[in-house]
Amino acid sequence: MGRGKIAIRRIDNSTSRQVTFSKRRNGLLKKAKELAILCDAEVGVIIFSSTGKLYDFSSTSMKSVIERYNKSKEEHQMGNPISEVKFWQREAAMLRQQLQNLQENHRQMMGEELSGLSVKELQNLESRLEMSLRGVRMKKDHMLMDEIQELKRKGNLIHQENVELYKKVYGAGNVNGLNRDYLSINDAAIEEDSNVPVHLQLSQPQQQNYDTPARATKLGLHLH
Repeated sequence: MGRGKIAIRRIDNSTSRQVTFSKRRNGLLKKAKELAILCDAEVGVIIFSSTGKLYDFSSTSMKSVIERYNKSKEEHQMGNPISEVKFWQREAAMLRQQLQNLQENHRQMMGEELSGLSVKELQNLESRLEMSLRGVRMKKDHMLMDEIQELKRKGNLIHQENVELYKKVYGAGNVNGLNRDYLSINDAAIEEDSNVPVHLQLSQPQQQNYDTPARATKLGLHLH
């Protein structure tokens, strides 16, 4: 014979009630898990026993399930003007609170309105400011290094242009001397101030005296 149909009403016997609760609770949680896996559904089940003990299951996290439930419920109620007004009032209040927190945080970062802070809160604020200062300094150093490298690159380009110009004007024989002059000037300028651009100038060759005493005598000149 099959089992008789159980009447759906409160079980008076406490022991039978507890046994039935345990069995059906486990079956309900099992079915919820199977539904989530088989149908790719987001499922959340919350159970409180008669003694106040909590049992729950969620396919993702219970917090996300509840947030999604509340959001979906509000969207369904958006057709009601009163519910819609209340929704936007809550959104506006939340945004005002966020703005107030940001403004208070900004004033504290600027050293204002510190009277209500404890020693621990002041230490946390000091640590945040030191971390921000380190980040600013690192960014500044990085930008300075980039500028120095750019100045060196431009200096090398100017030097190459001067070398080519020197070759055209005076020939390739005295290029090494120009290179030595460039290196000494460039190094001194960078050591003095890395932010000052390098100025290069062509050195003029010294005037050579090709007249010999014999030639001078032949021309009737007297050397003293």
